Amino acid sequence: MRNIIILMAMAVVLGLSASSALAQQQPVRLGIKAGLNMANWQGESVKSANSLIDFTNGAVTQRMREGFHAGAFISIPIAPGFEIEPGLLYSQKGTRLTGTLPFEITDILNVRATLTNKAEYLDLPILAKVYVGEGFHIFAGPQVSYLLSNKVRARAGALGINLLNTEWDMKSGMREIDFALTGGVGYRFNSGFNLSAGYDFGLSPIDNAATFRTYNSVVKASVGFAF
Repeated sequence: MRNIIILMAMAVVLGLSASSALAQQQPVRLGIKAGLNMANWQGESVKSANSLIDFTNGAVTQRMREGFHAGAFISIPIAPGFEIEPGLLYSQKGTRLTGTLPFEITDILNVRATLTNKAEYLDLPILAKVYVGEGFHIFAGPQVSYLLSNKVRARAGALGINLLNTEWDMKSGMREIDFALTGGVGYRFNSGFNLSAGYDFGLSPIDNAATFRTYNSVVKASVGFAF
């Protein structure tokens, strides 16, 4: 956690130093943003989920986990049409799998089970943002994330009856630091209001032992305001 704060501080200091000559024309802006996450696991994700809980007979359907992100950023002008933007965001990630319980009686009743990985991260993206038109921009850069919590929820039901609803902590088996590349497009209005859509591509396995080569993957849609 301390390393993340140090990295963010270094990015801000370097950006402020580089932009001092432009400060009068292009001021540094502090902003806030929030939006929707559509998260998933890439790689050997189904195998990883089955290692957490054996609740299926192999017939598993993987779906995105809906979540959100929210936080703040600093837009630091480096040159006309080019900014460096470090940020600090709370972000929900994970995945969701559905299947059937591996018992004969559950097949008769058509019992469906859902396994949801509920991971919560603190993201530190450091973006290079290039404006290619009036307000329109593209951005990309590295991102370091710190795992705040990781829980697994298992649910099962049949005929409208809830048969199982339990949740437990799985943070001890997950890697605390996650690395990713992030990028996307956006538009900033003259008022400071902005819209963006992006994608986080995980680079490091999410489990401590790196046994299953599973990575975070997140599609994001955001709204924000730069003061």
